[in-house]
Amino acid sequence: MVNVPIRKLRPGMITAQSIYNSKGGSYLTRGIAVNDQYIDRLKKLGVQSLAVTSVSPEIALPPPPDVVQEQTRVEAIHSVFSCFESMKKGMLKVEDVEKSSEKILVDVLNSKGSLVQLTDIRTHDTYTFAHSVNVAVLSAMLGMHLGFEKNELLLIIKGAMLHDIGKVAVPGEILTKAGRLTDNEMAVVRLHPEAGYRRIMASGIADAPILAKMAAQHHEHISGKGYPNRLMGKDIHPYSRIVALADVYDALTANRPYKQPYRPHVAHRIMTTCSVGQFDEELMKKFFNTVALYPVGTVMKTNFGYGIVRETAFGKTAVPTVILFTNRDGSLRETPKVVRMTDFPEVTVESVTEEKDLFPLILQLRVDPNIYLKADADSYPEIKRLSELG
Repeated sequence: MVNVPIRKLRPGMITAQSIYNSKGGSYLTRGIAVNDQYIDRLKKLGVQSLAVTSVSPEIALPPPPDVVQEQTRVEAIHSVFSCFESMKKGMLKVEDVEKSSEKILVDVLNSKGSLVQLTDIRTHDTYTFAHSVNVAVLSAMLGMHLGFEKNELLLIIKGAMLHDIGKVAVPGEILTKAGRLTDNEMAVVRLHPEAGYRRIMASGIADAPILAKMAAQHHEHISGKGYPNRLMGKDIHPYSRIVALADVYDALTANRPYKQPYRPHVAHRIMTTCSVGQFDEELMKKFFNTVALYPVGTVMKTNFGYGIVRETAFGKTAVPTVILFTNRDGSLRETPKVVRMTDFPEVTVESVTEEKDLFPLILQLRVDPNIYLKADADSYPEIKRLSELG
């Protein structure tokens, strides 16, 4: 997958992401070929970039499978939208959220062993709703691999979908601002955890105390430096710690008007090295077992040459299986070779090729690396000894 600036999109490129409106409708669905009309629409929506499966329109690769079905995601986004609308009128209606939570759970359980490869795109005025669904899916994935029972997973999913309900108290012009917030605006946004807690507790819905706790605590830090109550360590509910991880990861990897999405491996580095004390360390290790740090189609430079990620496995997300297509000196290999990095720790990732460097690489090699992911990739020899790499 390649994140391409809208100005560089070409008709025929296959989408690797969906773009949703607030009611769950798709502006653009993953797995389809873009055309001039779609490209023009994306520009008008203010979308800055789009993940596609290949920069070569003639290489029609399908996107990696999502861990939830498209219809499940569409319905869930609409249910969160409806829930927020009802809350604005003073009544929290969660029936649709409960139904969507059950569907998400079924899909996630059916996807056991799969990884989250890539999130969707949210336009600035619909960010909160799709974000809530992504947080629910990510939280469910982690909860499942922690061994939680179905009833616990349903609570986590439902709480994740409602974790930002307090944002109904935040003025719309702040929530939809297409730029960074001022200190005063950020202070207003920081009121939403307590606002969410109060609204859920006053709603009388089933399981209100635990759902309200997730809304209240998803910005607390293990170190005690979070908000609103500066809770520490075990004072933060385990469900809230899960939602906190998913919340930040999805925000970092999201495409926003004021920033490009961080790649998953960069989000991992930020969360593990730049946010010390913010998250439950053990939970975070397990969380990054469930998301692909290097999604399928990532082009990377290794110490043995350039490669493209063919596969990444649960629990081994930092060491994917790659197809090496160049030698160390950057020249094309006569025969690409498959390397399972789990078996060869000597093969290390030196850098991930960004889009601005990918296009020159393609021009230099006269080959789009995504061609190596086509069906005949199974014929490439898999190395058994490091000496075979040369």
